[in-house]
Amino acid sequence: MGSVLDYLVIAAYFAAMIGAGYWGLRRARSAEDYLVAGRSLGPFMYIGTLSAVVLGGASTIGGVSLGYQFGISGMWLVFALGLGILALGLLLSNRLSRLGVYTVAETLGIRYGRYSRLISAIIIAVYDLMVAVTATIAIGTVFDVVLGIPPVPAILISGGIVVLYSVAGGMWSITLTDILQFGVMTVGIFFVLLPLSVSQAGGFSGMREALPESYFSLTAIGWETIFAYLLLFFFGIMVGQDIWQRVFTARSGSVARWGGIAAGLYCLAYGVVGALIGTAAQVLLPDLAEADNAFAEVTNAVLPVGLTGLVLAAALAAVMSTASSTLLASSTIIANDIYAGFMARSGHDRVLASRIATFAVGVVVVGVSLVVQDVVGALTVAYNLLSGALFVPIIGALFWRRATGLGALVSMLVGSVVVVTFMVVDGLFANTPIIYGMLASLVVFVVVSLLTRRSPEEESAEDWERRLQSPPQ
Repeated sequence: MGSVLDYLVIAAYFAAMIGAGYWGLRRARSAEDYLVAGRSLGPFMYIGTLSAVVLGGASTIGGVSLGYQFGISGMWLVFALGLGILALGLLLSNRLSRLGVYTVAETLGIRYGRYSRLISAIIIAVYDLMVAVTATIAIGTVFDVVLGIPPVPAILISGGIVVLYSVAGGMWSITLTDILQFGVMTVGIFFVLLPLSVSQAGGFSGMREALPESYFSLTAIGWETIFAYLLLFFFGIMVGQDIWQRVFTARSGSVARWGGIAAGLYCLAYGVVGALIGTAAQVLLPDLAEADNAFAEVTNAVLPVGLTGLVLAAALAAVMSTASSTLLASSTIIANDIYAGFMARSGHDRVLASRIATFAVGVVVVGVSLVVQDVVGALTVAYNLLSGALFVPIIGALFWRRATGLGALVSMLVGSVVVVTFMVVDGLFANTPIIYGMLASLVVFVVVSLLTRRSPEEESAEDWERRLQSPPQ
């Protein structure tokens, strides 16, 4: 149970989040402000917001849990995310910064046509909604273990605050909260919990004496698991709407490129640190019934009053950043690609539509989080569909001029069917759905594109060529 001082630290953190929402409300005067922070972020803010959105509950609580079970090789989940962000910065960021769009689906619509935009929008909106639900449930778990607050009120309080500042200021609010969260995460994890937990576990020498040698092997988690993490998270993070929306906030292609590289390196370091904290927790608390509670339990065990609140705030920072980012990503897709792209009349208020969509998605996220306690299976389905159905058409749009809209459309549909089929046959957590889904998507994409011509609409898509050939913004 937390002390009064710990509660005060958490209350101060929540007050800062609400203040950020008010600041964002005053800044978000246009759709560009609300959705992509005016495309104006410099290096520091860009690195902070990109790192914060990547490193959520799975990276923090899940990374420590894997370290508790497997030792240093528990880093591979977060490592896969970091490698994906590095690849994004090196390979895609300059091209993305030229496009001047708001969403992944809008990009596919410009390149391939409106139906590709609609199908991809549905897949991406569901994926981001499920990630937001997972993050919101993780908030309730942390509150329950460390402060003794039951999950339902914890989800209502913290989820309500996330929805409040996201609706108020959109990307400006989320950017400011991300910067605050990035600072809290860095101090709480790197400079407080890591040194104290390792020290109390007897230092690295004491940990080596107390644990099997496998805890210090980079591959103890298993090559199959490492391969699965790379398949799911390396490819998925490169095409996620929540990540692309951050890339669109950079004020130049150079900021997007070098900021992405710096954020990727930070994520790699974060993965190592989380695994080491989990390894120390195995020494200090060897009999935990639930490995997922390792982060909260080691925080309680090694930190004094006040610092417990700071590190809890660091965990909440990571999870709330993911929740708010994916909430805005899902609502942006709905408002920009489904409503504005297919239903709205011209001249509608885009900021108002975005706020309404953000509020509606937020209510759904909080509601689902209250009634569903295990969404790992649903999240895996969404991640498999995101990578298996969309990765190939997206990369093709950016790098292959011969690609056709029909090739992309059939590729998305076939990839989705293959992914779902192998999840039914081999199970949700097998590697085959994403392997065969991406392979089928690639083969169909190439074959159909070579056998068909670009439509008159695609042939005259001067806007796409102009955007890709223009200097980075």
